[in-house]
Amino acid sequence: MNKEFEQVFENYKQDIRQNLKKYLSVRKPENLWKSMYYTVSAKSKLLRPVMALECCRLCSGSYEPAMPSACAIEMLHSQSLIHDDLPCMDNDDYRRGQLSNHKVFGEAVAVLAGDALLSYGPQIIIENTPQDIDRLAIVHKYVQTAGAFGLVGGQVADIEAEETEINTDELNYIHEHKTARLFEFAVYAGAICGNATPEQTKAFLVYAQKMGLAFQISDDILDIIATKEEIGKTPGKDILSGKKTYPHIYGIEESKKRTLELCDEASEILNVNNFDSLILEGILNIIRTRIEKNR
Repeated sequence: MNKEFEQVFENYKQDIRQNLKKYLSVRKPENLWKSMYYTVSAKSKLLRPVMALECCRLCSGSYEPAMPSACAIEMLHSQSLIHDDLPCMDNDDYRRGQLSNHKVFGEAVAVLAGDALLSYGPQIIIENTPQDIDRLAIVHKYVQTAGAFGLVGGQVADIEAEETEINTDELNYIHEHKTARLFEFAVYAGAICGNATPEQTKAFLVYAQKMGLAFQISDDILDIIATKEEIGKTPGKDILSGKKTYPHIYGIEESKKRTLELCDEASEILNVNNFDSLILEGILNIIRTRIEKNR
């Protein structure tokens, strides 16, 4: 991995973590806030908040205006993981290399911590984003992403697909809503905070759609061929639960091929729109490396 990319990426992550720690300092009831911070602070790539900051920087020269949105994005993502891991959903005991939230704090507190993170994100955006930025547009995109038009809709479709065979369009619907929508929100929030042109915003969204699908397919591949230490959660869960994935339908090699194609298409979006971004291109290389080292 490019050393310059690693340093810039790590600087972004450190700044994000400091702000998340500030927003999630322990208050009463203490167990709730500890549960909220437990998943948010766990070891993770922080791809989504980093993307928000980078898109803002590309358009305005500064990433600071997007920091509240970046933190809200990570809270929304963490909320979805907490709920996904519950026994009534994916029933996973491990996440991000540690015990799942409900295994530490109990199911009731885990559910409520997820609810609290979900509702705290818009509050952070409204209260902390500079007033000359269209905060309503960002919050509108947030609630679209979180609900029936995004993560929740994708999760229900994913659960229902366990009971039947599905085609490529139905599988893409699941991936687009469960995974790509959050990446799209990240670049959209960054674009709005950076005062991007409509053309720039559209290009960022297309990049996020392709990158998000590539990320999900690579995740499904690793669920089959990687170890618990490599992916930070229990491998093989998709097969055991009957989840429908690209490897399930097309096999591992064809899924790897599709992942690389999507990464190349996303890279072309950056080139055509003159987005000279070590970060956005580097994220594509992270996805490529995830599957190529397991070839």
